[in-house]
Amino acid sequence: MAYILVIVVYAVAQVALGAWIARRVRGAGDFFVAGRALGPGVLAATLLAANIGGGSTVGAAGAGFRNGLAAWWWVGSAAIGSAVLAMAFGPRLRRIAAAHDLRTVGDFLEWRYDQRVRAVVAVLLWAGAVFILAGQLLAMAAVLGTIAGLGRITSCAIGAIVATTYFAAGGLKSSVAVNVLQLGVKLLGFAVAVPLALAAVGGLAGLHQALPSGPYWSVWRNGGSGWIYVATLAPAFVVSPGILQKVYAGRDDRAVRIGVGLNALVLLLFAPVPPMLGMIARALHPGLAASDNALPLLFAADLPFAVGALGLAAIFSAEVSAADALLFMLATSFSQDIYRRFVNRAAGDADLVWWARAAAVAGSVMAFVLATAVARDVIDALSVFYMLLGVSLFVPIVAGLVSGRGDGAAALCAVAGGVATAAGVQWHSGSGPVHALTPPMWGIAVAAIAYMIAAAVMPRRIA
Repeated sequence: MAYILVIVVYAVAQVALGAWIARRVRGAGDFFVAGRALGPGVLAATLLAANIGGGSTVGAAGAGFRNGLAAWWWVGSAAIGSAVLAMAFGPRLRRIAAAHDLRTVGDFLEWRYDQRVRAVVAVLLWAGAVFILAGQLLAMAAVLGTIAGLGRITSCAIGAIVATTYFAAGGLKSSVAVNVLQLGVKLLGFAVAVPLALAAVGGLAGLHQALPSGPYWSVWRNGGSGWIYVATLAPAFVVSPGILQKVYAGRDDRAVRIGVGLNALVLLLFAPVPPMLGMIARALHPGLAASDNALPLLFAADLPFAVGALGLAAIFSAEVSAADALLFMLATSFSQDIYRRFVNRAAGDADLVWWARAAAVAGSVMAFVLATAVARDVIDALSVFYMLLGVSLFVPIVAGLVSGRGDGAAALCAVAGGVATAAGVQWHSGSGPVHALTPPMWGIAVAAIAYMIAAAVMPRRIA
């Protein structure tokens, strides 16, 4: 009961902070891109708050419980994608967005290609983003279910209400402020918990003795975890709309390079932490049936109350901050890419903000239904989204930035070819590799080929 009280007080504090910051929102520019004023530190904080989410904590610890050290690739792959964004594409994309007042990835796709690409990607984005939001709600359910015995429906509802309330109040401007608080709690919570959890199992020597040897200690691959995550996650972290739209909010190129790069570095350092905690949980609780419960159970049962409460607050922060990033994607995409572009071109700031808030609520409800009725576990839910995101957006966005060739038809060929191929390979073989390539690898490869063929037979676009 004491743990639940800590979580409730912390949840109320997040909502209150978001509502207070929302009073400073002066229009869609603040709601969508925080006035394009984020410096490197704040940009890094809001990116990390979103990227260290349910998959990076509860999901990665569950994978570590099942598969061992190879689970570090889940967060490590996100770090690789973030580094590519920082060094290769982020600053240029920010300049284009500032010059043309772009607020969403859909804005960029229509500017570079045409409205058809914007519409198709908006639909795919909604379908994929609802899955990852469901994954975050499942992670919240793992925490609240473990520490308080709450059912999946109640737990998912609590998480959805907290994230939706403070995001809908002030959009990105509110989220950034709350994200800074959440990130501090996360980093402190895990930093304190790791040495104490390791001591509880007798240090590294005790952990080695308690766990199976061989592949379980491999850093490359074991079970469903390993380097194969790179193909699923790294491209998504280069082109994720939730990340790119925060890049738009950077005040200059330096802020983007340093902020996104710092985010990549911290993700890389954080990558082995959740899998290691999952392995410790396996040593202490080998009979645990649901691996997604490994991390919250470890914090609640095996650490001193103050440390466990801080750790559980850190997990809750991770899930809520990632959920608000997904709501940001859903809300801005619907309001700007669908409503303003295809329903009411004369919509003013007040209309855009109203529809963004309505879309956030609708997306939250859809994810709640998916989490409680369909999705099996955190990694399952997130993998669907990351595959869809990578194969549909990677080629059109990267080609649009680095090449003047190819028009809307080429981009649509890439999207259709990539999604169909990845889905077909996934249906045929599951998530494992086929001829050494995973479904996302096949999808991106076919998307690139389709784009190049279409671009070759069409007139060169003048950038």
